Amino acid sequence: MHIGGGEPMLRPKKLSAVLEVASTVGVAVDYVETNSSWFKDEDSAIALLNQLREKGLQTLLVSISPFHNEFIPLAKIKGVIDAARKTGISIFPWIADFMKDLSELDASGRHSLAEYEALFGQDYIKNLPQRYWIHTGGRALKTFSPYLAKKSAEQVLKENPGNCTAELTDNGHFHIDLFGNYIPGLCSGLSIYREDLNQPIGTDQYPVLSTLFAKGIRGIFDMARDTFDYMPAKSVYINKCDLCTEIRTLFVQHNFGSPAELNPKEFYSNP
Repeated sequence: MHIGGGEPMLRPKKLSAVLEVASTVGVAVDYVETNSSWFKDEDSAIALLNQLREKGLQTLLVSISPFHNEFIPLAKIKGVIDAARKTGISIFPWIADFMKDLSELDASGRHSLAEYEALFGQDYIKNLPQRYWIHTGGRALKTFSPYLAKKSAEQVLKENPGNCTAELTDNGHFHIDLFGNYIPGLCSGLSIYREDLNQPIGTDQYPVLSTLFAKGIRGIFDMARDTFDYMPAKSVYINKCDLCTEIRTLFVQHNFGSPAELNPKEFYSNP
């Protein structure tokens, strides 16, 4: 498994406990993800990383991208990388190719995507998915909306007549959030209570998920139309995930569906 966040390094005692438990039960921790926001100085970073290494930390995935540089100065990222190397902890840079881009701007500051576009050209943001694997859901829907081809809701429905079984049942890479919810596939804003895993779940418990599983985007579109007289709020959409997110946001606003399946609620209140 891997441990992500949020930022797990902000709670080092709890992270230590997780690492200890994983070691006790024989679960390998491939890496701990960090955005480097916690870095203050080299000495304190080395001290913390040494403590965590003793608990089983072997590899840090360090986030390196223009998206993170909007919030985290490059100087912090470099500080974490240097401290890790001095403590014998391996670095998994995600992704190293962006280091040269970030190095073109002041390392002590945070820089907007607009600054990168001004520096590298108007197609810089548009071309990022060619360099950085990005799932066009969640925040990426807003970030890449100006650059991607769009379709009407009717086109999206026509091109996606099937169900979402493949996405919802893919457990090759999945997450458990800090509230104990299982996130199916990469579907941000969808959840299954951990205690409901490994057993059948029905339409009473998970009406939205069950409909997506059986009928896909057309299913919840019809559900929203029949229940709330829903009409698409936008003229065009990037893909079915874009349309699905809009419909699910409507459901949350009307307290529709099971409390177990549309989480965290903040996902829908902070688009």
